[in-house]
Amino acid sequence: MEYLRAVAREESIAAACKVLNISQSSVLAAIDVAEETASTRLFHRRKGHGMTLTPAGRKFMISAQRFLAAGEEFERTLNGFADRETDVIRLGCFSPFGGLIIPPVLKNYIEEHGHAEIILKEGDQVELRNWLAASEVDMIITYDIGEEFGSGITPICKFPAHALLYWDDPFVQAGAISMEEIAKKPFVLLDLPETRAYLLALFDFTATRPQIALRTRSYETVRSSVGYGHGVSILNIRPTKASPDTADIRRVPISDRLRQPTLLVADPYGDRKPRHVRDFILTLHEYFEGLGPSGFAVALPEYSSDLLYPRPRF
Repeated sequence: MEYLRAVAREESIAAACKVLNISQSSVLAAIDVAEETASTRLFHRRKGHGMTLTPAGRKFMISAQRFLAAGEEFERTLNGFADRETDVIRLGCFSPFGGLIIPPVLKNYIEEHGHAEIILKEGDQVELRNWLAASEVDMIITYDIGEEFGSGITPICKFPAHALLYWDDPFVQAGAISMEEIAKKPFVLLDLPETRAYLLALFDFTATRPQIALRTRSYETVRSSVGYGHGVSILNIRPTKASPDTADIRRVPISDRLRQPTLLVADPYGDRKPRHVRDFILTLHEYFEGLGPSGFAVALPEYSSDLLYPRPRF
């Protein structure tokens, strides 16, 4: 299991052998045994492109990680007996969350549970799935858009879509805007895989898609572009003091009832989550519970009920 995890992380047998300090034949034998046992191919072998997990391989590695986690949690427990335990949190998050919510949540976690080493990887939905499957992270924080993230899912809260407008747009004073009106304006698109598809699909409600004025993979560039009058945009999460908006932009509710994406934590452990994973998830939920719907979402009152999921029970 450890050999396969190393290959998945490094995407190379040679690199995995170097990390593990073992022979190539040992790694190849492990792959052969695993694929024979699973009765399916777990890795794509492409000359010049290394080793990548197949869809079956990603599922296999998620299950394998649960097995490996038991041993790792046992080691943490032993370290704790000797007062040497320091949590290492390997966290993946949807890239816009890196500046919007992660710093205050980590602050709360450390204040409650003590010092921890944080390894943060920020990426799009596709990258997050790959990191989770390859055991590069213990958990990921993202929206439930695109393909599923596996069985270890903890929902936190819902985020209705809202419009990001230039400060003097007439719909700022109106207090709400429809998808039909947004479609008439130049659009600044957060152009990340699966996020792109989700945002553009919202316009199918009106049967008219907007003219794309600017595409960018950066949340900050979206905000800056709207602030300089390049167009309007649609986002979900309302920023807090960790990363506040400038005075040139306004966030306005959308008057249409649209699907509300859920912010969730996905992990490979199922109901056997390590202690630090459970603690972090609870800290994340407490953070949004403290903000309340008006503190993390922009929506009309009739669309704002029941946005926060119940406190997770582990």
